[in-house]
Amino acid sequence: MEWHDEGIILRSRKHGEFDAILEVLTRDHGRHAGIVKGGLGRRQRGTIQPGNEISVTWRGRLETHLGTYSVELIKARAVNFLYNPAKLAALNSCCSLLCVAMAENEAHELLLSGLIAFLDILEVSVEDIMVWSPLLIRWELGLLSELGFALDLTTCAATGIDNDLVYVSPKSGRAVSRDAGAPYHDKMLKLPPFLQKNDCDVTLGDINDGLTLTEFFMERHMLSPFGKSLPQARRMLRDYIV
Repeated sequence: MEWHDEGIILRSRKHGEFDAILEVLTRDHGRHAGIVKGGLGRRQRGTIQPGNEISVTWRGRLETHLGTYSVELIKARAVNFLYNPAKLAALNSCCSLLCVAMAENEAHELLLSGLIAFLDILEVSVEDIMVWSPLLIRWELGLLSELGFALDLTTCAATGIDNDLVYVSPKSGRAVSRDAGAPYHDKMLKLPPFLQKNDCDVTLGDINDGLTLTEFFMERHMLSPFGKSLPQARRMLRDYIV
């Protein structure tokens, strides 16, 4: 069998003395692994870095086999983040979440498009994390939605109103207004204002609340039911942002 596709490298690990196993989020074949012969050699080592956008040809006897990859670089992204620890942490967090949460060989073109869009912005954005951190949190919400666990942050779960939404119910994953949530405020998750309005100022507290929000529901829905835990790269992200 043979197919051609494009995607983003999620993970690269050593296989034998000179080869590497790549996990790639492809457009039509989802998260898919393959062996790159001589991948650890000088010629290909820079190409197979996580975050790089590549064109791949996969070959194998059966679709269920590991198979081999031939790789061509489309856009080198990893090198642009090497000297910016926060941006590199964001890249590693996205890739590790996709590795642990996505089923193999299950196409999610929207996830790939969203990841590419985020990496494009991350690459050209200024150093201020307030510019790209809200987009990272929105991407994590998109990951939850694409995998079937979308949050409803548009109206209050208790009253149906669409303003003054400041909480998220940990039970329902729906927004709650200030007045409706006041009696239970110590049990509620905080809803950052930037998830309601695009033109508001963003604080470190808002970013921390956003990371807490997505982390709670990713662990609850995407990971814990399958005996998985939040990747270390995602846990370390807070050290670089908040």
